[in-house]
Amino acid sequence: MTHSGAQILSLGALEAAPRLIGMVLSTPDASGRIVETEAYTEDDPASHSYRGQRTSNAAMFLGAGHIYVYRSYGVHWCLNLVTGEAGVGEAVLIRALEPLTGIEAMSRRRKGANLKRLCAGPGNVALALGLDGSHSGSRLGEHLALSGETTQQEVCVGQRVGISAAVDWPRRFALSGSRHVSRSIRAVATLTSVELSPK
Repeated sequence: MTHSGAQILSLGALEAAPRLIGMVLSTPDASGRIVETEAYTEDDPASHSYRGQRTSNAAMFLGAGHIYVYRSYGVHWCLNLVTGEAGVGEAVLIRALEPLTGIEAMSRRRKGANLKRLCAGPGNVALALGLDGSHSGSRLGEHLALSGETTQQEVCVGQRVGISAAVDWPRRFALSGSRHVSRSIRAVATLTSVELSPK
């Protein structure tokens, strides 16, 4: 993990989520640029940490630099980067990547999905990168690495999708104009490169 990556993840999820846009996630055989995220915190009724720490969400409380992988609806593994201090349950869900390297390996795991949809949607991100529950609780750098810099393009802010609580909270972030996002975003605000500079 680069210094800038560590710096960003040390922030709370709400601050880290837009700043992760443009950074690169990589495994030994594939990589992609982050183009869409969602923030989850302990005060959020849609967050796994809302009712406190349990065995199933313990990785979410490990602090910045860890990953939290959970199974959604018993079908899809979803990748989160844990943010903030240890003991505080918050993380950023990685909703979409722009594929960069290892396209053949990712396509094989995604059974031939086209490039635009290869890493679009949180379940597809984890599957394309070959991540599952066995990676939850590991540290960045063990199997999954975070590198690069925050985007210099605008980031759109909008409502989250795929949840039933606090849907109207503007905690979804996407790279403006990216064709690799999971679905279009109705922006309620945009953030500039100056606003996204690591603190």
